[in-house]
Amino acid sequence: MNKRRRLFHSVVKGGRESGKLTIQVRHACLPINQYSSVLGDFQLTNRIVTRYLTNNMYWSVGFETTSTVAARDERSEGRLVARRRLASMSLRVTFLGTSGAVPTTDRAPSAIFINREGDGLLFDCGEGTQRQMMRFNTGFDISAIFITHLHGDHILGIPGLVQSLSFNGHEKPMTIYTPQGTGDQIKTLLTVGEYEPAFPIEIVELSAGDVARETDEYDVRAFQTHHQTNAIGYALVEVDRPGRFDRQKAEEELDIPPGPAYGRLHAGESVELDDGRVIEPDEVVGEPRPGRKIVYTGDTRPVDATVEIATDADLLVHDATFAADNAGRARKTAHSTGGEAGEIASRADVDRLALTHISSRYGADASPIRREAEDEFGGEVFIATDGQTLEIPFSDERE
Repeated sequence: MNKRRRLFHSVVKGGRESGKLTIQVRHACLPINQYSSVLGDFQLTNRIVTRYLTNNMYWSVGFETTSTVAARDERSEGRLVARRRLASMSLRVTFLGTSGAVPTTDRAPSAIFINREGDGLLFDCGEGTQRQMMRFNTGFDISAIFITHLHGDHILGIPGLVQSLSFNGHEKPMTIYTPQGTGDQIKTLLTVGEYEPAFPIEIVELSAGDVARETDEYDVRAFQTHHQTNAIGYALVEVDRPGRFDRQKAEEELDIPPGPAYGRLHAGESVELDDGRVIEPDEVVGEPRPGRKIVYTGDTRPVDATVEIATDADLLVHDATFAADNAGRARKTAHSTGGEAGEIASRADVDRLALTHISSRYGADASPIRREAEDEFGGEVFIATDGQTLEIPFSDERE
């Protein structure tokens, strides 16, 4: 990841006033004297900003700059917009809880936090999830919780999390997605201890095939899994990105002057030049490039539906509760073994396989689960651990 992208991952606030752009940066990644290469000329207005934001519950450390960019300077504006788009490429996965039904000293119950372009998405919320979020610095700016099923190790963290958010002044609406027919139980869970959430919470029931969350840049889709109760998995699927812009062809062969026309062509617009020629996007823009895909099964037996939705996924997070020595128990309890998870990953041709929901009986050594998965799948395999964080790159940017 280059320096410019790391910088703009950290931008948390911006505004324009009197023809100048003010940007607040937290968790600064570069020495201050290097920021001019990214922002252009700027005036340092406050070298260090440190404060506690109770509504989001994180420490904000950084500085503010006032960039000397004219409000009506289209070229500068275009460059800033393009740089802001770098921030939208961030996709980060943090494993908050990776244990089976019984937690251990090293593993908490199930929970995964995904930060996608600043959208905080929580998948399952086992007991103690809020404390894991504090430990591993995910922040608490959550817009949605996606529940795979209503077993306790996947939902008992919801009341504490919601109450803590309320105590800290959280006001943003939240949506909780849950399998069809389970909404009333989630509603009851939210009011445990005669408590009423202090912010709006919408509960949405889902069936396999439903699109839980739909944005211009990604969807979260539900798919069918096989467990002992009504259960679904989730896939975060980004839309395709524009193809690469052939600047050399634009400049040398088509004689297109550098400037706003490049951005319009890359965005799919036709451009008429001063000499009357009309340039079509496909003359300088390559084939669309795939977005990224993360698939989380929750608790499940190996099923074809996972293969279908996880095909070519960048990351598959699959139930791997047991090793082969407990294959019978895996079938009885509707879980998967490491080998079965590896077979699913191989059939789906995913890039990486994360094994999770590890039974406490493997607390001393879970390596047999991983080895069995590696026997079935030739890609990268790892047993997820609490606090582990992954940056998910685009497929054409991997080393």
